[in-house]
Amino acid sequence: MLKRIIVIVIAALFTAAHVFAAPIDDVKKTVDEVVRIVADKEMKKNEHKRRQALKKTISIIFDYGEMAKRSLGKHWNDRTAAEKKQFTELFATLLENSYAGKIESYNNEKIVYIKEIHDDDHAEVKSKVVTAKRDEFTLDYRMQNQNGKWMVYDVVIEGISLVSNYRSQFNKIITTSGYGELLKKLQTKSDELKAP
Repeated sequence: MLKRIIVIVIAALFTAAHVFAAPIDDVKKTVDEVVRIVADKEMKKNEHKRRQALKKTISIIFDYGEMAKRSLGKHWNDRTAAEKKQFTELFATLLENSYAGKIESYNNEKIVYIKEIHDDDHAEVKSKVVTAKRDEFTLDYRMQNQNGKWMVYDVVIEGISLVSNYRSQFNKIITTSGYGELLKKLQTKSDELKAP
């Protein structure tokens, strides 16, 4: 009987380990796909197709809703459901285009995954990018587990949180010029980034 229980427990652990991928594995898989898209010679011929493929890949692991909420900070609760939806869509477009634009300048940099740190349903994947000139910069992904799937809610580049940086900028605009001005600026920036 004890032997049977041990077999069942081992089988359950083995199954759970395969169902719930480690955060570092999810990040690696996404980054590998992004690098593949950027390096694809056929995709380079069609910028629109490449940009769409990058956006689709990035959106699999980036939780734009959570990032938008954290970026708006204390102003999030003041928004209506419709405003939250509109802001999240604009914010997602801004991030997708900004991130995709930076990724498209990828030039065989080496990505080194250092470690992952767990704290219940939150994790941080620590990595660094090494350039051809041997320069290095840190790139960390803050993630949370949502129903068994690890999703990125912040990216920290050289110790600077993307979400905190946006929250500071957004708060300043809302405080000085109002929420409507922030939306206008986001729309303008989004249109600029979409332009070829």
